[in-house]
Amino acid sequence: MKGDLFSSTHVVQPAVEPGMSVENAKCVKYAVKGEMYARQGAMVAYRGNLKFERKGQGVGGMLKRAVTGEGLPLMAVRGQGEAWFAHEAQNCFIVEVEPGDQFTVNGRNVLCFDASLSYDIKTVKGSGIAGGGLFNSVFSGQGRLGLVCEGNPLVIPVSAQSPVYVDTDAVVGWTAHLQTSLHRSQSIGSMLRGGSGEAVQLMLQGEGFVVVRPSELTPQKAQQH
Repeated sequence: MKGDLFSSTHVVQPAVEPGMSVENAKCVKYAVKGEMYARQGAMVAYRGNLKFERKGQGVGGMLKRAVTGEGLPLMAVRGQGEAWFAHEAQNCFIVEVEPGDQFTVNGRNVLCFDASLSYDIKTVKGSGIAGGGLFNSVFSGQGRLGLVCEGNPLVIPVSAQSPVYVDTDAVVGWTAHLQTSLHRSQSIGSMLRGGSGEAVQLMLQGEGFVVVRPSELTPQKAQQH
């Protein structure tokens, strides 16, 4: 066969080592040798001797699913082979989590991750009921975490002198050592008059980075996730 479709740009190459890598802007490849975890339904292709097992409430007590509208349905992938993961053609990125570090991320942005990472779902501090009971996934340990994002994410530095305020529907995640709280940017009078639609944000303080996607979550997208 000939044509641009069969050029080296699109034809995948064998993995040179086990683990996760970005196949292209919309897809992550994982060379499995043992076990890894991924979002349910995210596998788009695989080759080799692999088994996929849905996990509702946990994998060895490590994985938990939040009692929220979205949660984080996961599957374990075991065996030896190569698997490709994607979600709605969203952009893919890899985060390296190092020992002693933590990365807090919205569950809807998780694509796949190494079995060496510990994982928990926690309430965002300071969100309370007023913030809709914000739940995020917290990853720690050592390993790689594959993320998806609608569009190219904004990575904004946070410092003690310059806190950052983000829309709760647009935030993807943030690094360790950042404190969170809700910030109201509108007066009660403005809200009663209809407001600007940007009444409450998540405020992050400390030293680190916050990742934001360049769009808010629409009600239709929220139902799909």
